[in-house]
Amino acid sequence: MMLMISVTGMPGSGKSIVAKRISEKIGWPIYSMGDIVREEVRRRGLELTAKNIEYVAKKLREELGLAAVGILLRKKIAAQRGKLEGVVIDGMRSVHEARKLADIGELCIIAVHASPMTRYRRMIERGRRGDIRGWEDFVLRDRYNLSFGIGELIALADFMIVNEGDLEELYRNVDNIIEVLSSDGYTRCSGGRY
Repeated sequence: MMLMISVTGMPGSGKSIVAKRISEKIGWPIYSMGDIVREEVRRRGLELTAKNIEYVAKKLREELGLAAVGILLRKKIAAQRGKLEGVVIDGMRSVHEARKLADIGELCIIAVHASPMTRYRRMIERGRRGDIRGWEDFVLRDRYNLSFGIGELIALADFMIVNEGDLEELYRNVDNIIEVLSSDGYTRCSGGRY
């Protein structure tokens, strides 16, 4: 059965860095749920802004249900099934998405946490296209993420990383989780469900 390692966390927590580190260490491809939403923003002819990204994420969930982005990602992963030993998923937002993906493989969820001020500072500094432009955008993104159910997913994660330190500390934490997942003694992830 294919293993899917999904990284979740609030915007700016460091989940993309964690997903990239895992991908580099074990050689599995990364699928970004945020990229799926950004592709949909472009497909709908909208400018790539924080407000439009959150608007389209909300619209997708109205149109396809709470697992909307999981449904779209599932199609991409299922098309590669049999060719992949495993995948890394960057940016899962809800247990509904987790359930949609859990039927095509074993799902392990890693939550990355950082304080709001740390996350805000990081997002302002990185200047990613479609990212926040100020505190109002930051609060809006947090509210949307919480409304999608990310808090429940974080609470049900198999592993938790607190990312308030430097990059080396974060890498050590990620490498420790990879070591646990690779060990013979580790049997199964909960995949965000009880």
